[in-house]
Amino acid sequence: MSQPAKSSRTPATPDAPESTAGGRAAAQRLKMRRELAAAAMELFATKGYEATTVDEIAAAAGVARRTFFRHFRSKEEAIFPDHDDTLVRAEAVLNAAPAHEHPLDTVCRGIKEVMKMYAAQPEISVARYKLTREVPALREAEIASVARYERLFTRYLLGHFDEHAHADDANDDPLLAEVAASAVVTAHNHVLRRWLRAGGQGDVETQLDHAFAIVRKTFGTGIMAGRTTAPRPAAATASAQGEVLVTVARTDAPLDEVMRTIEQALKER
Repeated sequence: MSQPAKSSRTPATPDAPESTAGGRAAAQRLKMRRELAAAAMELFATKGYEATTVDEIAAAAGVARRTFFRHFRSKEEAIFPDHDDTLVRAEAVLNAAPAHEHPLDTVCRGIKEVMKMYAAQPEISVARYKLTREVPALREAEIASVARYERLFTRYLLGHFDEHAHADDANDDPLLAEVAASAVVTAHNHVLRRWLRAGGQGDVETQLDHAFAIVRKTFGTGIMAGRTTAPRPAAATASAQGEVLVTVARTDAPLDEVMRTIEQALKER
């Protein structure tokens, strides 16, 4: 009895996650975007930005014009192939934040995904930085990319304000969230530019942590330290017998404020 012919195809793994195919598609998409970006960079360097056309970029990458426009809306966008994926990774950091982490620290970890993107290909990043300094259209595209991160972080921080910290005027919260998010992005970009001007050399991780510590110290108050509502710092009670004093304060409350709370509780025993 003849045996069934064996298929040359590898059978699908039972109950394989649906994300596997999606992951492969995303990787192929990113690979194509990077190839188009590399072709654009080379042409911009040899022919000049203004003289380079989309058709030439597509031809240099070995694809059709329509393929280029499936990935980028313009040749300016081709210089930044990774920002869409990096934005997704930054948002994933926010969504997976542990409950005990201060929201501003979470945002700082999120923006580090951008630095990882640049640090993965230092030579290309440095060349791209030099090019964006020379071409106004590319600077504008870069600014637009930065604005997307700021909007993401602003929305996140706005959802994590201590509802008691700004009770006098809650309308200030959108402003404070936007300023704090902008401060994180600005601190990151300051370190990034310094690193790029140094040719992609230096301990950028330590420099980032130092910059973020300054932002945290300046803007950390008023944004909840956890994912649950923070108690009022003035809340304090003393036992009826006077043997035990219990006080409740925010972890970021100044020491003198905590001491005043304790003193007040003692007077009210």
